[in-house]
Amino acid sequence: MRAGTSRRGRLAIVLGTMALGGCNHHQSVFAAFGEEAAGINYITLVMVAGGMIVAAGVAGLMIWAVRARPGALSLRGGERLILIAGGLIPALVLAALLVFSLPYMRPRGVAPADLRIDVTGEQFWWRVAYRPSDGTAVVSANEIRIPVGRTVLFRLAGGDVVHSFWIPGLAGKMDMIPGRTNDLPVRATRAGRFRGQCTEFCGLSHALMAFDVVAMPAEAFDRWLAAQRRPAVASADPGAALFLRHGCGGCHAIRGTAATGTIGPDFTHLAQRATIGAGTLPNNEAARLRFLREPAAVKPGARMPAYPQLPETEARAIARYLGTLQ
Repeated sequence: MRAGTSRRGRLAIVLGTMALGGCNHHQSVFAAFGEEAAGINYITLVMVAGGMIVAAGVAGLMIWAVRARPGALSLRGGERLILIAGGLIPALVLAALLVFSLPYMRPRGVAPADLRIDVTGEQFWWRVAYRPSDGTAVVSANEIRIPVGRTVLFRLAGGDVVHSFWIPGLAGKMDMIPGRTNDLPVRATRAGRFRGQCTEFCGLSHALMAFDVVAMPAEAFDRWLAAQRRPAVASADPGAALFLRHGCGGCHAIRGTAATGTIGPDFTHLAQRATIGAGTLPNNEAARLRFLREPAAVKPGARMPAYPQLPETEARAIARYLGTLQ
């Protein structure tokens, strides 16, 4: 008995730890930082409570039926019980839950002056373009920044296959379908760094397709967006010339240089991002060098070619140069 109790105790600890893993503040539906996610949490709580009321009523009737003496309920009484407890009460409860939930299903209104952010799912990264109403588009990748307290409209599309866009603490999931644009209006309520994820299987590196979401005070966001419009600072680093010489600019853009590629992520302000490879590796020189050498070893199925033939000194110079792109 003691050994069995110990095993059950260890199992309970493991299961409890796994359950608590879903309560982290970085990527969790329970750590809402957006009005839409908070509404989803509230409506879920009410729906679960309503379901528990119905379940408790059924359990109570079952207990009463088991304990009741024979003949305690007449035929007419049984029919009345079925009508009221089996039909009328559940219908009223479900109708009340429906009426309660309808306002939460209404999409948030979007004004012409609100910020639009185009997000396109690629294999296996995120193409991001900020489109403010009073300025030109600002292109980025694999990180999304939004202002707190303002409505933002995500315009979502799939660049190759079907992806699914989900920021658990901000709003619900939305599919990204090639040839179609889906709109997702949101409003963040507090600042912080959070995480989003692709939730539709899209290939070998589906599980390695994440992104950081940075909710910023509105004034700080405006300053950040203005800075993002500027081209990269000119650099005399040897890695800048090597980046172009080895053809990296054919796939990646660095505004203000001859690199104008659009096949891969935009690198103009790469050094400001916390991760590379869509949340796969930290943004440091060693990780950049590793990804440059063997991208498929880091992210299986990635379309970026490997550069094993590149001399170590040149590969390291390119990785170091990318870290200067503030």
